[in-house]
Amino acid sequence: MEPRPLSDNLATKLLKRHLVSGELKPGTEIALNMEQALLQDVLGTLVMLELEAMGVERVVTNPSVQYIDHGLVQSDEIAADSHLFLKSACERFGVIYSGPGNGISHPVHMERFGVPGASLIGSDSHTVAAGSLGMLAIGAGGVEVALAMAGEPFYISCPKVFGVELTGKLPDWVSAKDVVLEMLRRHGTSGGTNCIIEYYGDGLKHLSAMDRHVIANMGAELGATTSVFPSDEAVERFLKARGRGDDYKPFARDEGCTYDREDRIDLSSLVPLIAKPQSPGNVVPVSEIAGEPVYQSYIGSSANPGYRDFAMVAEIVAGQRAAEGVSLDINPSSRQALQTLVSEGKLGSLIASGARLHQAGCNGCIGMGQAPATGRNSIRTVPRNFPGRSGTREDSVFLASPETCAASALAGVITDPRTLDMAYPQVSEPEEMPMNIAGFVFPDRSQRPELYRTKHTPSLPDFDAFPDRIEVPVLLSLGDDVSTDDIIPAGQILPIWSNVFATADHAFEQVDDTYAERAKAAEAGHAIVARKNYGQGSSRENAALVPRIMGLRVVIAESFARIHWQNLSSFGVLPLVFDGEAPVLKTGDVISIDDVRDQIEAGPQVKATVRREDGSSEELNLRHDLTPRQVEIMELGGVINWIARRRDNSIEKGAA
Repeated sequence: MEPRPLSDNLATKLLKRHLVSGELKPGTEIALNMEQALLQDVLGTLVMLELEAMGVERVVTNPSVQYIDHGLVQSDEIAADSHLFLKSACERFGVIYSGPGNGISHPVHMERFGVPGASLIGSDSHTVAAGSLGMLAIGAGGVEVALAMAGEPFYISCPKVFGVELTGKLPDWVSAKDVVLEMLRRHGTSGGTNCIIEYYGDGLKHLSAMDRHVIANMGAELGATTSVFPSDEAVERFLKARGRGDDYKPFARDEGCTYDREDRIDLSSLVPLIAKPQSPGNVVPVSEIAGEPVYQSYIGSSANPGYRDFAMVAEIVAGQRAAEGVSLDINPSSRQALQTLVSEGKLGSLIASGARLHQAGCNGCIGMGQAPATGRNSIRTVPRNFPGRSGTREDSVFLASPETCAASALAGVITDPRTLDMAYPQVSEPEEMPMNIAGFVFPDRSQRPELYRTKHTPSLPDFDAFPDRIEVPVLLSLGDDVSTDDIIPAGQILPIWSNVFATADHAFEQVDDTYAERAKAAEAGHAIVARKNYGQGSSRENAALVPRIMGLRVVIAESFARIHWQNLSSFGVLPLVFDGEAPVLKTGDVISIDDVRDQIEAGPQVKATVRREDGSSEELNLRHDLTPRQVEIMELGGVINWIARRRDNSIEKGAA
C-alpha cells in the first residue's frame, strides 16, 4: 500500500508557496517572497524615504500601490504637500498612485488587485484583510515593506496555524462583525499572537467575501500574523462582480489536515456583541449594556467597508430620523461603495435620516475628523477603540456591527438591534459593481522625476552603531497592552507623522507629557519598561523610529506585539523580555548591560543590572529572541545601515 500523501491546511499551503528559506517550524525564522505591496500615506511617506536611503531605483513587487486614505483633511498645506511628495515618489520608484477620494487601502486593494494565492505585504496592520480572498497578506513596519519592495525576502517567525471551524448560519440581526467580536471575547487582544488564523467549515457558504474581510481585518486586533479564508464560490462571485473573473482560482485546505490550535464557532448561536471602552477585547453582549446613552454613531472604516454594511444601515433608518442629539456619521470606504449607494438608491435614505456624509477614507477611525465630545459615548464599526484613537483624549468608544450602530442611532441609546420593530432587511451586493478608475495614476516606467520635497518630508537621520555597553535611565515604566497609539498619537498629530523630528515632541504625550523633554535631557540614551503585549495595534514604525532618534536604546517587557518588536529591532532598539518572573522596574531606575554586543551574539540570554534610586541593585535575567541576522542588524544600528553595507560590499566585489 502506498503511503497516504501529507495533507496541508490552507495557511501551510500559502507559506510553502512563498517560502524562500527556512523550515516551517513554529518559532523559527522563515523568509517569504512578497509579490504585492500596499502603502497607506502617512506611513508610506517613510517607506519612500527609506527606498531613497537604500538607493533603490525601481521596486520589484507588482503591483505596488500607494493609497492616500489617512491624511485627507487639508486644514493646512501639510497633507496636500505630502500627497504631491507621494505622487512624485510613485512616479520615481514605479508605484501605482491611488489619490485622495479613492478610498481606504484595504477594501480598494481587495477589489482591484487582490488575487487568490498571492502574497501581499503592507505598511498597515490591517493589510491582513486581504486574507479574505485566500491571499497571504501580512502587515509590517514600513522599513520591512521597503525591503520587500526592493526585492528582499520578508523575514518573520514561522507562525502556528489556528484553525477555526465555522458551522451553522448567522441569525437575523447578527453579522460578520459579531463573529470576530466573539473571537475577541474568547481569546483577547493577544490570543492570536504568532498565529495564522484559518477559517473553514460549512458556515463559510453563508459568508460573502466582504463578510470575510470584516473578520480577517480585525484578526489584527487578536494579534494574529494574519487570517486566511479559502478561495471558493464566494470569492469567485466577488471578483466577477468587479470584472475580474479571470483572476479567480480555487484555493483551499486539504481534507484531513490538522492545526496547531483549534476552535469552533456555531454561527447560529451568536448574538449581537459589543466591545466596551477601551479595548477591542472588552466584549460583552449588547443586551448587557443596552440603554447607555449615545452621542455619535459612526459607520465605515476598513473593518466594515462593504456596500452591504452601508446599505444595511440605510434600510434600517429608512423613513426615520436619528435621535435628537445623535450624530450619525457615514464614512464611505471607497468611491465604489459610494457610487453603488447612489445607483442603488440607498444614499437618499441615509441623508434623509439626518446622517452626515464624509469623504471616502479612514478619517474618524484614526482620529482625523468626527472626534466625539468629551465624556460622551461613540458607537462605531471601526476596528479599534484604544484610548484617544478617536481624536478625543478622554474618549468612550464602543465597537459594534452596522446593525447595532444603526439601531442605537435611532434610539439614542445603545440598542440590541433584535428589539427593533421591523423585519430584518435582506441586503446583498449587486451582481455588477462599478470600477471607476478616476484618481488612479499608473507609473510611466520611462520617467524618473525628482522627489517633490518640502520641510515636512526631511530625509531620515543617520543611525549610529549599537554600543558595547549600555547604562541608561528608565524614563517610562508602563503596564499591559501599551498601543502604538499611546506611543505616537493619531488625530491632530497624524499629518506630521512623516516628519520624525516634528513628531518627537508628541511621543508618549497621552501617557506622560514630560517624556519628550526628559528624553532630550538624557544624553546617554534611555530605556522603557512595560508588562505584556507592548506595542499592540497599528504597524506604525514611527512608534519605534521616533523614540529611537530621541535616544531609546532598550525596551524591556514581559511580551511584545509582533510588528512592533520587529520595528524596534529594525531601527536598532534592543527588545528584551524577562527570562522568568518579572521584577518591578520603576521610572528613575538605571539599567546597565556590560558587553552587550558579545552577549547578544553568544545567545538569547542577557545579563543586566538595575540600580535603584535608593542605591540598591539587582541582577536581571533577560532574553533577546533575535536571530543571527537580526543581531547583525542591531549591531549596525538598524536595517538601513545593514542594507547600505550589503550594497557597498556588492560594489566592492563588482569592482574587484
